[in-house]
Amino acid sequence: MNLDSTAKELIEYLENRIDNNLVKNSVHKVKFMTARDMLIEITKI
Repeated sequence: MNLDSTAKELIEYLENRIDNNLVKNSVHKVKFMTARDMLIEITKI
């Protein structure tokens, strides 16, 4: 990920981390889920 990543790429990255349980702990997973949900909400038209 870098500053030129699109919202879609960020969402896909977060979903991959969540789906494959690539997180430190349950709190970290919830933070990723919240970030994903916010990106989805912000980019809705």
